[in-house]
Amino acid sequence: MRFNSQTSSDGVTEQLFTLGEIPGVLWTPEGARGTRPLILMGHGGGQHKKAPGVLAGARRFVAEGGFAVAAIDAPNHGERPKDPEFLRIAGEMRAGMAADEDPSALVAAMHSHLAGPAVAEWQAVLTAVQQLDQVGTGPVGYWGMSMGCGLGIPFVAAEPRVRAAVLGLLGSTALDDTAARVTVPVQFLVQWDDALVPREQGLALFDALGSAEKTLHANPGNHRDLPSFETDSSLRFFTRHLTRHLG
Repeated sequence: MRFNSQTSSDGVTEQLFTLGEIPGVLWTPEGARGTRPLILMGHGGGQHKKAPGVLAGARRFVAEGGFAVAAIDAPNHGERPKDPEFLRIAGEMRAGMAADEDPSALVAAMHSHLAGPAVAEWQAVLTAVQQLDQVGTGPVGYWGMSMGCGLGIPFVAAEPRVRAAVLGLLGSTALDDTAARVTVPVQFLVQWDDALVPREQGLALFDALGSAEKTLHANPGNHRDLPSFETDSSLRFFTRHLTRHLG
């Protein structure tokens, strides 16, 4: 892991890093030392590691919860090069959405194309970040909406170090079998008037999660209208499920 820059403001230190070919960012409390819970944040499709929703949530998790937070550019996103298959699927998605077609099958194909490398990359980044003095091997949470959920479900299902997850803004029957292997506590978010993810698909994915403890948060509005107060709820959720594992 190589750190390329460091800045601090309002009690939060931000460090840009690369791990091999993976660009990422780590946020920690300014001057932090010692083990603390870590939250990994997955961005949405077409976004990047410092997308507004990720950045705002990360800074609050650090400043108000004392967490460490890491985010990376997903494969074919942000600073990453784009492969021909990704470009083909993305083009078909744009054309289908312009024609008011149901994009769910192409969304599932896109997530399937990215999930394999994304899971391996998150596991490598998690291992590297936990070796840092200001993070350590404390409990881990995952937060991901939309594509961040589509790539996050396979990661959470495969990674025993993750203790809790906030997921949502996605519905896909292609994920049902994988979702059944997610057993950690989950908070799942649905936008009731989502034009991109029909509510019945989101509810079906929530139902498919294998977690004994899972909570559904449904709010009115379209895909990008997630209320800002859901960050408050996510902070309380992670505090409840991650800080109790310390010590």
